[in-house]
Amino acid sequence: MMRQRKPLLVALAVLFAVVCAAQFRGRRGGWGGSGEGPIHYTEGNVLVDERTMQTAREVASHSTDVPMWTNAAGFEKDAFTFCRIFFRNGPYGGSRGTCITDFPDSDLNLSFRLQQMTSLVVSPHGRFLRLKNPELYDYPWIYMVEPGRLLLDDEEATILRKYLLNGGFLMADDFWGDVQWENFYEQLKKVFPEREFVELPMEHPVFHMVFDLNVPKQKLQTANMMQALRSLYPNSGDYGVTWEWYNGEGSEEMHVRAMLDDKGRIMVIATHNCDNGDGWEREGQNDDFFHAFSEKRAFPLGINIIFYAMTH
Repeated sequence: MMRQRKPLLVALAVLFAVVCAAQFRGRRGGWGGSGEGPIHYTEGNVLVDERTMQTAREVASHSTDVPMWTNAAGFEKDAFTFCRIFFRNGPYGGSRGTCITDFPDSDLNLSFRLQQMTSLVVSPHGRFLRLKNPELYDYPWIYMVEPGRLLLDDEEATILRKYLLNGGFLMADDFWGDVQWENFYEQLKKVFPEREFVELPMEHPVFHMVFDLNVPKQKLQTANMMQALRSLYPNSGDYGVTWEWYNGEGSEEMHVRAMLDDKGRIMVIATHNCDNGDGWEREGQNDDFFHAFSEKRAFPLGINIIFYAMTH
């Protein structure tokens, strides 16, 4: 019987391999992939095609329904727009996510809260693009998530340098540990070999814009929702642990580092060992997570950073 079944088992194994290979090719550059190519898949398994799609609003939500709002007609180009940067992942850094992590929910939820809580007029659509897109200069604030394996080529580094020196602002978020920081740092040194990051003290105005964040910096740390929830429950082995310890050494302490221009203006802000994106993305999924992390940490910090960027 075993000999008779062997050809069938071999055929099934070959078929399985072919299907897996086809799925891998179809998702090249997708969530958990390399960031190459125009086709991506969100965490909700929703296809994003850079060739035909441009805005976060065109992509189905995978967390909870995201809010919709409208602004006065004729001022569409005067609204602040959350602009996510798509980028390639290199072989180093250890990050498991990609530039499409938390998308589109985080982008649209934060945009709505920014519209709700500040005087800024905010686009309800969001935007995503690559650094080589000429439209980059239309957006004064850009966002990179999971840049622990960020890989910039020489042209991208030159473009990013020009963009930042001409008034642009980059926020880098959700990367953890020493290895991911070292890779991100090396990539930014391609952009600014002559500059260094500085740790922002809690007295810095960025922490006291819309929300007056008079807490130790560690109290602003947000982990992904599952780790954050375990940190809240006394019976959990991770009670009180708001960092993603499984990302290796150097993951525990939250950092907010900045790279400044010659006049002291922040060009790059990096929230290292913090997952603000999950706080924005998953605000409606769990009340405990929302009240402890989204409401008190991720939204206030994100809103402060954007408001600071747009007023300085």
